Amino acid sequence: MKVAEAVGRTLAGFASGDSIVFGVVGSGNFHLTNGLIAGGTRFIAARHENGAAVMADAWARTTGRVGLLTVHQGPGLTNALTGITEAAKSHTPLLVLAPETPEPRSNFYLDVGGLAASIGAAHARVRSPATAIADTARAYQTALSRRTVILSVPLDVQAAACDLTEPPSAPITFPVAPSRAAVSALAAELLSARRPVFIAGRGARSLGGRDWDRPARRALENLADRCGALLATSAAAKGLFAGSKWSLDVSGGFASPVSAELIASADLIVAWGSTLNMWTTRHGRLIGPEATLVQVDEDPAAFGVNRPVKLGVLGNVAETAMLVSAELASAGREPLSVMREKELPREVTWRYVPYEDEGDGERIDPRTLTIALDDMLPAERTVAVDSGNFMGYPSMFLSVPDEAGFCFTQAFQSIGLGLASAIGAALARPDRLTVAALGDGGTLMGISELETPVRLGIPMVILVYDDEAYGAEVHHFGPDGDPLDTVRFPPADIAAMGRGFGCDGVVVRRPGDLAAVRTWLDGPRERPLVVDAKVTGTHGSWWLEEAFRGH
Repeated sequence: MKVAEAVGRTLAGFASGDSIVFGVVGSGNFHLTNGLIAGGTRFIAARHENGAAVMADAWARTTGRVGLLTVHQGPGLTNALTGITEAAKSHTPLLVLAPETPEPRSNFYLDVGGLAASIGAAHARVRSPATAIADTARAYQTALSRRTVILSVPLDVQAAACDLTEPPSAPITFPVAPSRAAVSALAAELLSARRPVFIAGRGARSLGGRDWDRPARRALENLADRCGALLATSAAAKGLFAGSKWSLDVSGGFASPVSAELIASADLIVAWGSTLNMWTTRHGRLIGPEATLVQVDEDPAAFGVNRPVKLGVLGNVAETAMLVSAELASAGREPLSVMREKELPREVTWRYVPYEDEGDGERIDPRTLTIALDDMLPAERTVAVDSGNFMGYPSMFLSVPDEAGFCFTQAFQSIGLGLASAIGAALARPDRLTVAALGDGGTLMGISELETPVRLGIPMVILVYDDEAYGAEVHHFGPDGDPLDTVRFPPADIAAMGRGFGCDGVVVRRPGDLAAVRTWLDGPRERPLVVDAKVTGTHGSWWLEEAFRGH
């Protein structure tokens, strides 16, 4: 068969029968995509390549499996570049099938290897018909190690014949086991700590993305019980400790005042699959001057990348936690921790922190809006959040059942990715109601994908925090007296736009307007619902004000 079909069928075999490939098809990836479909992979057509890239990224995050993206050569790849960059910076296991024009004089020519390097993605190439299958397998293996890989498939190689009599077995990865010395060193730190806090990050998310496949949570909670640690996450791992009585929820700019105070009081912080970046630590202010820092990660390059650590433990999060727990059990003495001497106050979560409602009848307070929706929406949900001034409200006031229920595409901090992200997450978990939480600017930037859930019959909620502005810029530059005409916009009826795409649409200005959302939730949910929430915007959100302090 042709190389294009052989590569597609090979990847379909690796990905298994219930996998999805996202993309926009052109001449360069037509046969590659059909090869995937022939191999049993479901194809989801997006309306724009960037939307396809973000959907594949979100699907991979939610399932913990390798996401697949197929694009046309040249502009198909560059159109998808923002979404691919987000995936690369997030260490998403994603494989991008990128047709390549070998002739530099072609108007489609790109230096794909240089492009991949510039965004932090790995690059691989199908070099010849004879090596096509091996090259494809090697690229997939790289993606399995939490890397985003752009696989160049030259057009002339695609069209050549090759032999696929015996497709190779799917590559597999094995968890990195920590050394005995590192386990003992971490156990010693935990035994002597009086105020230990665990912060779990992206590297602690479950690989299966299913409720029954959560070894990291089980292992970390067992270890925390042995040493008396409190539990927190980075924003990307929100939900990992959902329901735990010792959870501080999210560390960093999103943290409630109570959680921030407890984290800042820690004398030992253990980062599990987290690099403790500026957002997770509030530019370092959540790390006390006497605190000891430890990192556990499968990537040695992660150690000390944002701040010096006393101990770096090279190992898989779940396996390391289990081994350290066993070490503590055999230590013969009790830890010194005092962090669990009394129960945590409910104010560790934002919805219980008192506030003065700023709604005026024409615009609803985003806190009041989000708390009401949290009570109204089913508990089994997936929340996907776009970027902007509003983003803290859905991130912290909408609860999620586990880490697979929170899709947070913020590594590159581009607005306009939230809707496509929600679509990818919804396809990964059709058993849950998906909520896309967007700003009005990001909604209008990515609105071409609004047709996609309508076409696919996905009954999702698209919640738009509409302040008629790029709110982050308004609240960043407004206090300095700068003109804001470039970042403010006239009113837009986004609910009507949603109806134009085939969605249901409601406008919310006050709490009573949410009755229409309740009616939709009660069924039959035949189409997506766009909720155009006209929110107050007199000042920046708390997390944005916190972030500005770091500049």
